[in-house]
Amino acid sequence: MSKTSIDPTRHALNGPTMGTRWSALFFAEEIDETALTAALQIVVNQIDDQMSTWNPDSDLMRFNAAPIGTWVDLPAHLLKVMTLGLEIGRASGGAFDITLGAPVKAWGFGPDAAQETDIRAAMEGTKVRAQDALEIDLTQGRARKHADVAVDLNGIAKGYGVDRLAETLVDVGISDALVGIDGEMRSMGTRPDGTPWTIAIEAPDHDRRAPHSVLALEDGAVATSGDYRHWVEVQGRRLSHTMHPKLRAPMANGPASVTVVAPTCAEADAWATAIMVLGIDAGFVLAGGQGLNVLVLERGEGAEILSHGTGPLFGLEPA
Repeated sequence: MSKTSIDPTRHALNGPTMGTRWSALFFAEEIDETALTAALQIVVNQIDDQMSTWNPDSDLMRFNAAPIGTWVDLPAHLLKVMTLGLEIGRASGGAFDITLGAPVKAWGFGPDAAQETDIRAAMEGTKVRAQDALEIDLTQGRARKHADVAVDLNGIAKGYGVDRLAETLVDVGISDALVGIDGEMRSMGTRPDGTPWTIAIEAPDHDRRAPHSVLALEDGAVATSGDYRHWVEVQGRRLSHTMHPKLRAPMANGPASVTVVAPTCAEADAWATAIMVLGIDAGFVLAGGQGLNVLVLERGEGAEILSHGTGPLFGLEPA
């Protein structure tokens, strides 16, 4: 069938952010791609400027450097993400913890390489619940620490950036789109023919990017936490970036990956990390109570990948 003048035009925008790239796919007419790309870039730059642990001048690093007990004025988006992180941390029994900045840095998941003395100090450092270590005053736009902790938002900031991309498109009148940062994605509405957006769920492969399965998603967000994409090598051993809060060390013998579908990408991002820490049994119990759709992939014998799902999208219930 030939294209008519009323058929919407496909737009695929993208740009750099947080060490990877953001993307926005939608169909529309009369869109200034240059102006919209610039607007979306401003949004993700704002998140990076506020929440980066790689930028010593970010608002988050300014907060981390502040003395214990000192109120620090912080931007609204950063406070919102910190608040959500504390809420999910509390609901997950501490499996998601935004106060693991010291061990994350010590194990080499920041700008500096891992050092044995730093690792030992981080593992023996302050062990206090995140909700006890941090106090947030949303009314006054400020926060303070009650313990010697460093906040790290890498398990939720990308997801929140995806949500901000979606909100920006809605603000300019685009209600049907697929936006993402790296593997964290959010779908809005449907494609022009009324079908859901399709999103590939990666196979947990260290050496190449290949799909394990494809998810059809309408008005939802999906995020994956895994042991195969972000890792460091310490003394010849490959260690996943997911930190176990109680051990203050990288996860060992956990799932290969956890994919979560939730209403927002920030929620999906954080819950994927929490369930990665909890494991299949406890994670699925928690997912059921939170109404989450979860797919867990684990390694079997040889190259075998075992799949476990819960919720209408991934479980035994009809989709």
